[in-house]
Amino acid sequence: MIHVITSANRGLYREELHEHFRIRHDIYVGERGWKALERADGLERDQFDTDDAIYILGIDGGRVVAGSRLVPTVKPHLLSEIFPHLAAQRGVPRDPAVFEWTRIFVIKERREGRNSGRTAGLVMCGLLEFCLDQGIEALTAIMETWWLPRFHDMGWTLHPLGLPELIDGSWTVAVMMPMNEATLDTTRAFHSITAPVLIQKGPLRPAVTEVLS
Repeated sequence: MIHVITSANRGLYREELHEHFRIRHDIYVGERGWKALERADGLERDQFDTDDAIYILGIDGGRVVAGSRLVPTVKPHLLSEIFPHLAAQRGVPRDPAVFEWTRIFVIKERREGRNSGRTAGLVMCGLLEFCLDQGIEALTAIMETWWLPRFHDMGWTLHPLGLPELIDGSWTVAVMMPMNEATLDTTRAFHSITAPVLIQKGPLRPAVTEVLS
């Protein structure tokens, strides 16, 4: 159900990627009201959707139901270019083995009901599996502070890079999160996931090696 899309296998996921950009527009522009991201074509893309971007998509029955994006921190990314002030205490990480995690979403119908967290849990487990397989040692992320106890409950370790700031009416913080087997184990246990969830379709260029080359 959880698929990884890199520059090497994007040709196999053209329709799914297009749908992913459309859903991003529906959520970030339509639901969250981020009008600066609005586009006439109804697709939400930004300057970090480059060939270096890696997409982790939840696909169920041929339908995109969740997604997120990884961007190498040695290249321009959201924290380095737009929000460096959020890392004023520890600085913006720049390391081939550290990636930025952004554009995390679950479609509305999968956020409701008794199993509302299941889809997000599958994506997080797939993300951890990919990072461990590829030698990605940590992720950075910009998140609203109400997410912090949720990650803590799943057993994640979060290191703030600076003090929280009020952005668009929400307290927001930049963090760095180590990727390790212990975090994968606790995330699986929290969501009652007992087996690997990642599906590989086509070739994948090694993430860390790709940045170094």
